[in-house]
This record gives sequence, C-alpha cells and structure tokens, in this order.
Amino acid sequence: MDRMASNLLDGAIGFDDPTNPSPLIGRLLLVEDCVETSGAFVLHHLLKRAFSSPNSSNAVIFLAFSQSFVHYDRILRKLGCNLAAQRDNGRFVFFDMLTLGCSGEKTRSGKETDEGVLVGLYCKIQRAVDALIQENKKHVTIVIDDISLLEVAANGSSNLVLDFLHYCHTLLSEVGCSIIALDHEDVYMDIKRPLSLQLEYLADVLIKVGPLATGIAKDVHGQLTVLNKPVEGLQDKLRNRVQNFQFYIKENGTEFFYSGSRA
Repeated sequence: MDRMASNLLDGAIGFDDPTNPSPLIGRLLLVEDCVETSGAFVLHHLLKRAFSSPNSSNAVIFLAFSQSFVHYDRILRKLGCNLAAQRDNGRFVFFDMLTLGCSGEKTRSGKETDEGVLVGLYCKIQRAVDALIQENKKHVTIVIDDISLLEVAANGSSNLVLDFLHYCHTLLSEVGCSIIALDHEDVYMDIKRPLSLQLEYLADVLIKVGPLATGIAKDVHGQLTVLNKPVEGLQDKLRNRVQNFQFYIKENGTEFFYSGSRA
C-alpha cells in the first residue's frame, strides 16, 4: 500500500484503492469545521498528498482568502513539502486573494460589481487550468481555503458564491478537475445558512471536523466524520458510507485513530 495512504483519512476518501489512485478526480470535497476545531489541517494534508510523487502530473490552483503564501509554505515544509519549489516547477498556482484584485464588470462610476469580481476570478482560474493542461498536468485540483471569506468578497451574497462554485463545478466534468474547499459551519452562530446547505448538497465527499463530544482531551484534538456519496466506480465499501474517527495534530503531520485505540 502507498505509504501516503496508510491512515484512516486517506482510506475514508478512497486513496487506498489500488485500482483508483486518484479518487477525487471529477469530485468536490468539502471540509466543514467550527470555531472550536479548525479543519485547516485537512487542506494541508491533501495538499501534501497532491505533491507526494515527484513525477506526478498533479497540479494545484490555490485560492487563499485567509492566509498568505508564506504561511502555507511554512506549514507544508514542516510536513516535508516545499511549496515554493512546486510553484517554481509549475505544479502550484497560488492566488493570494488578500492582495489580488479580480478584474470584472464595472458600474458607470468605474466601481467593480460583486458579480464582476467573481466572474473575473473564475476567468483567471479557467485560464490557469487551460495552461496547466497544455503543460500535460493531467489532474488539476482547485483549493479554496475559506468559503466564508469568499462570501465576504461577494458582500454576503450566497447566490453569487453559488454561481461561482457552479462555474468551477463545470470544470470537474469538462477537464476532470477536483475541488477542495473549507467552510465554517457555525460562521453565523446557530443559524444554518443556505450556502452551507447548498455546499453539502454539491459535495461528493463531506468531511466534518469538530471537537470531542466528551470535551477537551490532552491527547485528542477532535473528531472527523467522513461521508462518501454514491458514485459510479467507487469502492463498494465507500459508497454512501459514514466513517468516524479522531485525530491528533503534530508539528510534522496528523495522526488519525478510532476512539479509544490511541496508545
């Protein structure tokens, strides 16, 4: 078995299937976390996995709304992955949304509309995907590190964000891309916002990250629930299956284990 596929999270997603080494092709993976327990470590883990093989044709387009390139490069270096080197060799395209403006439609006064911002961003993504495919990058993954901040960029318009995600979703079937996105489930306290419900509906793989039901523990940082929705060709054992396990975040990676099994 692939060394990178020897943990519970990879197995729950389907990376341990030798007949399908790229189970996320054409699929949307959504990570939902909460204030008490961040799910960013799942993005870091999957980002490292995308670059685990030096000769792989994988490439990543990263939309960073919450953190800078320096932040992610520092974390991934601790995990044994050099993002700066991946960027230099053309496998990593980083859009720093903290500083990058997206050209799009403008009003008569010259002010860019909310819709124009997201249309402009999608055009940049589409051009990046086309360029990577021309460079023989067969599998392109689009990562969005914070859907809630994407919503802020659209001035709180869930409809515009959903339109944008539907545009990106077309790339799944057209060119075999994958989408990995992080959303904060409790961003509006006790109110379940429509965007969260729509995202859960669109997601092929849903990963919920939360605290332990029993409270804080020294040697366990939280629990994961992974749902794989039915899809043709997926292992029978993963179809519409819910898997639950716990995790412990270390400086150089994350340990996954079933409840009560950690020594």
